[in-house]
Amino acid sequence: MSFFGLFGGGNNNEIIEKYIKEGAIVIDVRTPEEFREGHVKGSKNIVLNSIPNTIKEIKDLNKKIIAVCRSGARSGQATAFLSKQGIDIINGGPWQHVEKFIK
Repeated sequence: MSFFGLFGGGNNNEIIEKYIKEGAIVIDVRTPEEFREGHVKGSKNIVLNSIPNTIKEIKDLNKKIIAVCRSGARSGQATAFLSKQGIDIINGGPWQHVEKFIK
């Protein structure tokens, strides 16, 4: 994975659009307080440090995943970890960026 892919930079708009069209679930890895301040409609809030305890729950969704956070750094960490667990996941970067693709 490239540096930009890890931290939400680069041009991944086409990939985000493709994942959304394929029914991907957006997982927001920010704190509950940050999530309450605004989030992608329909997204699930799973705090980054609880991700290792929710692998089965995430796998059971049986969907592609788009991870988001405030800047793309925490979602990059979640993406790197979950992809090693065999989950089809991309780093969407900041949640506001992914929100633009949700109809």
